[in-house]
Amino acid sequence: MYLEKFGGAIRATVAGFGLVTAMGSTALAQSSEPVTLKWALWDWDKVAYYKPLIEAYQAKHPNVKFEPVDLGSQDYTQMISTQLTGGSKDIDVVTIKDVPGYATLAKAGTISELGSFLTAQKIEAGPYGGLIEALTIDGKIYALPFRSDFWILYYNKDIFDKAGVPYPTNDMTWKQFDQIAEKLKGGFGSNKTYGALLHTWRSTVQLPGIQDGKHTLVEGDYAFLKPWYERALTLQKSGAIPSYASLKTSNTHYSALFFNGTVGMLPMGTWFIGTQIAKVQSGESKAKNWGIVKFPHPEGVEAGTTAAQLAGLAVNNNSTHKDVALDFIKFASGPEGAKIVADTGTLPAIRTDDVAAKITGLSGFPQDSASKEALKSGKSYLEMAVSPNAAKIEVVLNRVHDSIMTDNTPIDAGLKDMTDGVKAIK
Repeated sequence: MYLEKFGGAIRATVAGFGLVTAMGSTALAQSSEPVTLKWALWDWDKVAYYKPLIEAYQAKHPNVKFEPVDLGSQDYTQMISTQLTGGSKDIDVVTIKDVPGYATLAKAGTISELGSFLTAQKIEAGPYGGLIEALTIDGKIYALPFRSDFWILYYNKDIFDKAGVPYPTNDMTWKQFDQIAEKLKGGFGSNKTYGALLHTWRSTVQLPGIQDGKHTLVEGDYAFLKPWYERALTLQKSGAIPSYASLKTSNTHYSALFFNGTVGMLPMGTWFIGTQIAKVQSGESKAKNWGIVKFPHPEGVEAGTTAAQLAGLAVNNNSTHKDVALDFIKFASGPEGAKIVADTGTLPAIRTDDVAAKITGLSGFPQDSASKEALKSGKSYLEMAVSPNAAKIEVVLNRVHDSIMTDNTPIDAGLKDMTDGVKAIK
């Protein structure tokens, strides 16, 4: 079923491309006039799929050039919101990093509503497996999903071998994860090894709390997170994981310690697979002997249960090349783009039966059976449900998370602060 509910066809002509309406559908007609698309993104030099997507699109449209606008991963959501709210015309394509950022941009009217375009281009919702619906706000859609990731566990086999500890399995509880992290830690100074890394994102501490499906991170009562903060602080104080404060102060990217071979385990999303493969091949990652398993789970929760997030592509409402930008996001989020994204070891939003096989068959992907099995995700829950208040909730959660993890606020007081702060949001 086509997304007719999102409106009628677009009729427009802009330098470089024309949208021609015929029998209720639109077709893109290319001209030879040069166009430069400015694409807002993060980690340009670390993410494996940006350049292949651009190169493939340029092969079809040689008059289109791209200028990446790297806003960094740590503050991307805030940076893109600030730029677009100011009415900037210096960005054409907007990468959506998370649900709160998406809700903020949509609510502010800074990214284009895509209903007419989806209808005109006959873009079907089915292949996206419900992600179109997940991005719908009040019956309107403002981005096309092009990546859909879920959390897994990366591990350095050399560190496990050195410690004489068996490798993680696809049915590992968080209690077992913590026990293994303690066994893997060791050394001093430049030779220090950490059992695991919980990156500074609040999700690395909070996501285990939603794996039972009984809670969400937008519901307004956060007492259920207490055991997860207790474990994180315990691991930190024992030296099994790096200090949150030191990671935050040094602005250390989560990949750095894994690349350097100083952490045994890294809970992270499937988006890191392609980057790790590429960096091993280039020699930038010393963690050459690595593997993955499913995201650990709380006791009593089914193995394979994980948290998911999706990334999308949108168009700046003030773009002077809106029609070209629309055509690019259609390409990047469609079947051709999905194949390119999968070829880099990253899971695209469109999941065909051979996507997992394509990724596990990549040169550099660990060939043990557990790693291959890890990509067969079980039940998953969105990291944060789409909500008009998602961005405001995110601010509260991040602020209190930082205060708890730096020992500036006791856990109970912090969780009460989260609850009161979210309940006060209008």
